[in-house]
Amino acid sequence: MQKELWKGNEAIAEAAVRAGCRAYFGYPITPQNEIPEYMSHRMPEAGGAFVQAESEIAAINMVYGAAAAGVRAMTSSSSPGISLKQEGISYLIGAQLPAVIVNMMRGGPGLGTIQPGQADYIQATRSPGHGDGHMIVLAPSSIQEAADLMADAFDLADRYRTPVMVLADGMIGQMMEPIEWKQREGKPPAEKPWAVTGREGDGKTHVITSLRLKSDSNEAFVLSLAEKYRQIEAAETRFEEVNCQGADVLIAAFGTTARIALSAARKLEKEGVKAGLFRPVTVWPYPYGALRRLAEQESVKAVLTVEMNLGQMLYDVRLAVMDRKPVYFYGRTGGMVPEPAHIADRVREILAEVKKNG
Repeated sequence: MQKELWKGNEAIAEAAVRAGCRAYFGYPITPQNEIPEYMSHRMPEAGGAFVQAESEIAAINMVYGAAAAGVRAMTSSSSPGISLKQEGISYLIGAQLPAVIVNMMRGGPGLGTIQPGQADYIQATRSPGHGDGHMIVLAPSSIQEAADLMADAFDLADRYRTPVMVLADGMIGQMMEPIEWKQREGKPPAEKPWAVTGREGDGKTHVITSLRLKSDSNEAFVLSLAEKYRQIEAAETRFEEVNCQGADVLIAAFGTTARIALSAARKLEKEGVKAGLFRPVTVWPYPYGALRRLAEQESVKAVLTVEMNLGQMLYDVRLAVMDRKPVYFYGRTGGMVPEPAHIADRVREILAEVKKNG
């Protein structure tokens, strides 16, 4: 199949259309502006609806309304805008509504910079919004994977009746790469019996809400969510490992940073140092068991976490490794990007320290 050259944001938007998205609600913010721009002409062409909302808060609540009507709906933004959407995300979780949210992360805090970042990891993976809720969070490391994961995101959202976030960064959004459009035209389920569609069909009035005033009934609902999350964890946890078997050091990284870490690993391999890359594709649920098993190898001296933040995935890596091996960190923040040479230097320092400590 012939490959085509696509910009990341535009590929994500086109992938959403091909996956059956028919309602897009957004608001401009760099570095994801090409997504709403592309959707502004592509949605009408596909028979869908595009609305540039008056704010990020309005956009996420419009997603709630479209999702409640059974339409495949999405929104996209970048870090400050996603922060404004948090309450709406919690409502989507509480109402068990399927929706897709794209976060093209930038450096913060506050308005920060338009340069890439990964400092929204904790926000995305640790009960977004308020309450004991989660959403599935997918972290692509290439434009091809971003396009593929958009189709998966809509399917997962419908399968589990949950919002799904595609967590990327400004580099993924702005770079261009050749991609292949796979023969997988996503389509919404033929019927969503829970959807608010008036009295058509079964003649019942459907009510969708996240309001449960009685504590016992609300607790029962939250416990049912927890059971759903256990099912998601068992069936949908995804990761990639590269040269991890027999590695001296494991490098854990996600998204764009994983590509940079892989370049460092290849550089080290020429020096006789075997550095394996462990890349979570789902950062929620996190592949704890897979990383733990790799870290338990006798050959592994240490685990290094590399991120574009001050150590947010580091907490998950430590939970996975559970003191079986020493865990180290290297990161840049505020819009700065790690370089392969600096990651390689950090690995050399770690191996020297481990050797010195016996």
